[in-house]
Amino acid sequence: MREFIIPFIGLKQGSHTFEYSINDAFFEGLDYSIIHSGEVAVDLVLEKKDTMMVAHFAMEGVVSTDCDRCTDLVNVPVSGEFQLIYKFGTDPSDDETLVIIHPDAYEIDVTNDIYELITVSLPLRCIHEEGECNEEMMATLNEYLLNPEDEDEDDDFDEDDFDEDDSDEDDEDWDDDGDDDDDGGSGNIDPRWSALKDLTAESSKRVN
Repeated sequence: MREFIIPFIGLKQGSHTFEYSINDAFFEGLDYSIIHSGEVAVDLVLEKKDTMMVAHFAMEGVVSTDCDRCTDLVNVPVSGEFQLIYKFGTDPSDDETLVIIHPDAYEIDVTNDIYELITVSLPLRCIHEEGECNEEMMATLNEYLLNPEDEDEDDDFDEDDFDEDDSDEDDEDWDDDGDDDDDGGSGNIDPRWSALKDLTAESSKRVN
């Protein structure tokens, strides 16, 4: 991977061109890669300035990754142009197009940058053309697919399980409880209120 390390300290200000031929060894050398193999041509134009470097990437080729439908390998074309800015500093950045490098750094490694740019070029779903998927794998997957009709039956609501009579009884009990606490109703007055009224009347006589 030494060819992807650029010692920019010895570069003059201005534009510098680098050409890379990405092959199977590139992806095998990464700790983790969703791409298993491929042939991609990458052209890099690095413009060096006082406080930053602007990198223009252009790539085109074909890579091999897992099919999202049958899991067999599928060849997917990739292409595109991207721009990254390498800026000297110590504060981290949330900008995906901005790479912060330490002021004391003297080289940059574009290995991960090239890999990420290739993966970004992959479609949302990597699948074979119709009829090209592994038939044996598809048959196995279909055996374990849930039947939508079974799910609908589980979600059905049985109205007979809801007893309206029980609901009415609960409402009646609630109303009855409310009448017992209402002093203005036809029910008996709470004896505690009567005692309190008598005590208040006696206190008034003593004051007078």
